Amino acid sequence: MCLLCPAPSSPWFARRGFLLAAGAGLVAPASTLAQVDVGSASAVRKLVPAETLESSAAQQYQQLLAQARSQRSLAPEGHPQLQRLHAIARRLIPFTQPWNDRARQWRWEVNLIGSTQVNAFCMPGGKIAFYSGILDKLQLSDDETAMVMGHEMAHALREHAREQLVKTQATSIGLRLGSQLLGLGDLGHMAANLGGQLLSLKFSRSDETDADLVGLELAARAGYRPEAAVSLWQKMGNASGSAQGGLAFLSTHPSGPARIQELERNVPKVQGLFAAARQRP
Repeated sequence: MCLLCPAPSSPWFARRGFLLAAGAGLVAPASTLAQVDVGSASAVRKLVPAETLESSAAQQYQQLLAQARSQRSLAPEGHPQLQRLHAIARRLIPFTQPWNDRARQWRWEVNLIGSTQVNAFCMPGGKIAFYSGILDKLQLSDDETAMVMGHEMAHALREHAREQLVKTQATSIGLRLGSQLLGLGDLGHMAANLGGQLLSLKFSRSDETDADLVGLELAARAGYRPEAAVSLWQKMGNASGSAQGGLAFLSTHPSGPARIQELERNVPKVQGLFAAARQRP
C-alpha cells in the first residue's frame, strides 16, 4: 500500500498542482561557473519555438499528474516531503531568471509522486516532479535534494530538451536545413506533439556537465552546501552498483568517477556564493 495514498474521501483527491511564486526583488549576479548564453541559441534550437514546447510539456505534465491522481499516488498538499520540496524550490527559483529570461514567465510547479522509482525531472516551463523513491532509497538530505532539483531546473533553463528533440526529429525524418525548416514547416507542427518524449530523453555528456554546474551554482546561491553535489552523485554511484531496482534517474543521468571529479573541481568556485547566501537574513 502506497504511503501517499489517501482515504477514498480524501479532500485533496481532486487538488490542483501547487504553483510556486518566484518572489520579487531577487536578482542573481553573473554566473560563476558557466556562460549565460541561452539567448544566443543555435539555429537548430530556434526551429521549435520555446513557447510551443513549453505548452506541450505542460499538457504532458498534467496527464502525468492525472494518472498519479487516479492511482492515488499524488502527494497531498500537507505531505511533509512535498512541503520540503516546495521550500527548496522557493529558495532556488529566484536565481533562475539570469539563466533564461523566459523563466520569469514560467508557472513553476512541484509535485511528489509516490513510487519506488528513483527519479525526478523538470520539464520545459518549470514543471517539476519528484518520485518518492529518490528521496527514500537514497536518503537525500535537503542539500542533496536541492542539487537534484537544481540539476533538473538547469536542463529546462538551458533548453537541453528543446535542442535534443529538434536534433532527434530532424535526423529521424531526414530533414535538411532550408527554406522549409526556416519557416518551421513540418517540424514546427510536430513540436505540439512532442511532450510524450520529454520524460525519456537522454542528454549528451556536455549537457549533463552543463546541468551539473548550473545546478551547483543555483543551489549554492540559494544557500545549500556545495559539497552535497559530490555526496549526491556518490550515493547515485553506490545505488547503481546495488541490487535496487527502479533507478530510472540513472538511466538518463549516469554516474561515474569523471562526473564526481568534475564536481569536486568546481565546488570551491561556489563556496563564496554559499557563504554570502548564508549571511543573508
